[in-house]
Amino acid sequence: MIHGIDVSGFQSTTYSTADLDFAFTKVTEGLSYVNPNWAGQRDRAKAAGLVWGAYHYPHMANDPKAEADYFLSQVKWAPGDIIALDWEGYDKANEGVSNARKLAYRDAWLAYVKGKMPQHRVGMYCNTDYWLHVDTSSNCGDFLWIATAGAPAGQPGVKAKWTFHQYSTAGGIDHDVANFPNRAALAAWAGNTEEDPMAGITKSDIASAVWQTDNIPAGSTEANPKTNPTWVAQSFLRGTYENTVKLLAQESAQAAAIAKLAQLVGSNVDTAAVVTAVQKAIADAVVKVDVNVTGTQS
Repeated sequence: MIHGIDVSGFQSTTYSTADLDFAFTKVTEGLSYVNPNWAGQRDRAKAAGLVWGAYHYPHMANDPKAEADYFLSQVKWAPGDIIALDWEGYDKANEGVSNARKLAYRDAWLAYVKGKMPQHRVGMYCNTDYWLHVDTSSNCGDFLWIATAGAPAGQPGVKAKWTFHQYSTAGGIDHDVANFPNRAALAAWAGNTEEDPMAGITKSDIASAVWQTDNIPAGSTEANPKTNPTWVAQSFLRGTYENTVKLLAQESAQAAAIAKLAQLVGSNVDTAAVVTAVQKAIADAVVKVDVNVTGTQS
């Protein structure tokens, strides 16, 4: 894990960056408040080479899109900047707002901001009270930033996969850890520079891979399974089709033979005559099969 802090208007622009790898800054609240220190706090983090993120505190009776636009408009966003919604509301602005409205606000805000800022990580901060008692769907966008002040760092006490954990408020500043091995890994994640295994692959590429990959085991009834042990899908399906046609023809021949046998039962025809009649019925049905009829002449 790596360490960071989150700051708001209560902190200065000269906070210590010693031993830190990231910092979050409160930028806006509702539709009218802007943290007067946010730009300096951001610049302090970036000057020290920290990964930086910004967050918005909501007034959830408002339109989430309007608040999102207000927040986004304050910042000249750079690649790798992380975006978070501070999803909590223990203040007068959020009194009387139902849990259903809080959920709807959160989901709308996260979806709208991600739609406008698709190259950025967009996630959510909340405490365990909101996560366990207000949340119902575990929607947190790209990441969960969970707060449990007083809990050991990296042990937030929730089952959900978390990315950041605010574990202390010692010294009048919020302390966090991030679930990454080093700053470079966090920066790569924040910048969406992790390798995408599907990048550049088209539907045509997928179709070609499916149909042309020689990886389907040959059927056990095929003539040369040892020299030709695997097939491409096209050959496999063609072979399956041809075998099905043969089976249907064989079924037809067997049905014809059974019908002919039924006609001859009790007819005082000798065994040789029965064999001849059944073989003719089979031949007439296209497929030849060996028939071994034994019995006593009546």
